[in-house]
Amino acid sequence: MAVPTIYAKLIEYYDEHFSQPRVQDFVRAFCQENIRLMVSGSAALPVPVLKKWKAITGHTLLERYGMTEIGMALSNPLRGVRVPGSVGTPLPGVEVRIAAEKVKGGGRSYTIHAQGDEHGTQVTPGLEGQEGELLVRGSSVFREYWNRPKETREAFTPDGWFRTGWEQLWCLILSNQISPEGDTAAYHDGVYWIKGRTSVDIIKNGGFKISALEVERQLLAHPHITDVAVIGPPDVVWGQRVSAVVQLRRGEMLSVKELKEWARDTMAPYTIPTELIVVEEIPRNQMGKVNKKELLQRFYPA
Repeated sequence: MAVPTIYAKLIEYYDEHFSQPRVQDFVRAFCQENIRLMVSGSAALPVPVLKKWKAITGHTLLERYGMTEIGMALSNPLRGVRVPGSVGTPLPGVEVRIAAEKVKGGGRSYTIHAQGDEHGTQVTPGLEGQEGELLVRGSSVFREYWNRPKETREAFTPDGWFRTGWEQLWCLILSNQISPEGDTAAYHDGVYWIKGRTSVDIIKNGGFKISALEVERQLLAHPHITDVAVIGPPDVVWGQRVSAVVQLRRGEMLSVKELKEWARDTMAPYTIPTELIVVEEIPRNQMGKVNKKELLQRFYPA
């Protein structure tokens, strides 16, 4: 089990040191014969990393979704087809719901897009693929934040569903506050997809809602890019613009113009970054996650 960054770093080391075919054959054979399962978690797994890792080891990384308050909720199958980029379907004993919140007259209501459990998912007609906040219910969901009744009430919907946007317990203790930034998800093609944190991973550009995670997955296919974080700084005209903070392979260079020309054939025009920030390394926490709010403050302090 490892975070995506670990797999990316191992791939980088492999490319630098294991160029001989005999060594590559040995690595693949060893992994297939001695390792039963390889799991990725804590952050979104870029599809290029998944594909490259499979080419090296013969293993398709198992991606799943969970958090401290709910344990594991969604997962690709242990045995069966694992869909690249998705987090699979609900685990036994877990119910999930994708819903859009409406606030009216001081109260909350939800439009349910999809709801399911281990036996299947029902989709509201016409709403398949629509993004909404991911809600979770089941025996594995925690009961309360210790001695924090107000935060506990606000972390659940009136009918008992946990709102995944409520930050994990250690964040609550350290900062003495909780920030309701829901995990945005969608259901289509028979599986669930995490689109990102509502506030930092959903970029609103000229009327378009752009998933920063989807843009990152696309950019990681570029031969010069080893790591990337896509952020949405404010823009007077467009609301937000798409900016990419990238780490490049040693000795490589990349300009915005070159990136745009490369992306033109595979990415929608409004998703292609208009700004490019090259760094030696993208900072991550101990869980392998990028704090995009800190990146925004660092590179766009105004």
